[in-house]
Amino acid sequence: MTDYEKTLAYMFDCLPMFHRVGAAAYKSGLDNTLALSRLCGAPELNFPSVHIAGTNGKGSVSHMIASVLQTQGLKTGLYTSPHLKDFRERIRINGKMIPKSKVVSFVNNYKKDFASIHPSFFEITFELAMEYFSEQKIDIAVVETGMGGRLDSTNIIRSVLTIITNIGLDHTQFLGDTLEKIAFEKAGIIKPGTTVVIGKTQEETEKVFLETASKNKSKIVFADKVFHANDFRFINQPPFGSTCEIQRDDKPFFKNVYCALGGIYQQENIPVVLSAIEQLNAIGYTIEEKNTMRGLKKVIKNTNLQGRWQVLSQQPLVICDTGHNKDGLTQVVTQIKQMQYNKLHIVFGMVSDKDIQAIIKLMPEDATYYFCKPDIPRGLDVLALQKTAASAGRNGKAYCSVAEALSAAREQAAVNDLIFVGGSTFVVAEVL
Repeated sequence: MTDYEKTLAYMFDCLPMFHRVGAAAYKSGLDNTLALSRLCGAPELNFPSVHIAGTNGKGSVSHMIASVLQTQGLKTGLYTSPHLKDFRERIRINGKMIPKSKVVSFVNNYKKDFASIHPSFFEITFELAMEYFSEQKIDIAVVETGMGGRLDSTNIIRSVLTIITNIGLDHTQFLGDTLEKIAFEKAGIIKPGTTVVIGKTQEETEKVFLETASKNKSKIVFADKVFHANDFRFINQPPFGSTCEIQRDDKPFFKNVYCALGGIYQQENIPVVLSAIEQLNAIGYTIEEKNTMRGLKKVIKNTNLQGRWQVLSQQPLVICDTGHNKDGLTQVVTQIKQMQYNKLHIVFGMVSDKDIQAIIKLMPEDATYYFCKPDIPRGLDVLALQKTAASAGRNGKAYCSVAEALSAAREQAAVNDLIFVGGSTFVVAEVL
């Protein structure tokens, strides 16, 4: 094993990792994060950050904003989670992943101290990112929360702009069982005197955000009250992506906007990005319109974002998407219904701590299913998934792996059929 492989093995095997094992790895509170920050000299305070939370869309929004800032010429750090294929996807500067040597040296430098702090995988990864960004003297960072906000490890950064994309019922065992309770946790990232952009106006959460912003004397902007992305169209042939028309205050603003991301949910995310850029300009940044448009156009090239309504192959058309909760998969199913195909094949797997029955009921009935289990401890047993799905009228065979399920779907699909792969970020990771 190389030094890097040994370091990753230590991180994956010895540190609690929520995305792999679930609740056992979740740590509520900032004590460990603050201890790591003191250990490293508080590197997160050495640069300004855009802080992004939300139930869905925060990954896409983070990547699009980073792409715009990078296109403008700013040295831009990007911190996101989880990774799909390579751990280093979580930590990038201008699209380039953190060097393996930095991961190794960071862990080696502080491993003895970790023994007394007992940090989680996420807490260490976050502080690694902050130290790397500081050393590289970035101009600005785009930082995506892990879960929640108020007690999330990322909530010690020096944010100049806060973004909360939307609120849905996800991770309810940690964040609360109502939209209001979850909104309270997400609103915890709003910092005194800074602007907050809310992506989606929701009756249950609007008051929470208004009250929190008022207490912090923070300017609040609801993106969907300012910008609208109309006439949204998915492009299912090269160059893949989407086009839309942007209105600001119900008046034409940008025509024929092309974005490299094709998911229908981007029509909610693009207005959030435009609002964020507008508010950054209001506090002293100078981001030109042409670079905003180029940033949307080149987001995949600039930041290497994957798994968002991504076309894997054609004839038959194979599309994957990381949507994994009720709200996210509702959007995915809406888009599937808009597609033209003869027969629908769905390669589907989930993790065990989701509302399985509610999600299964969202999925199309007129499809052939290929059930599978993502290769992580948190993955839902494939026979349990198959049984639950069958009780809801979604029928199909169970397969030993994601790869085997996709292979079976490809064998059975005709040229004009559609194959969709999803249900979990970790299912998608195995087909990329």
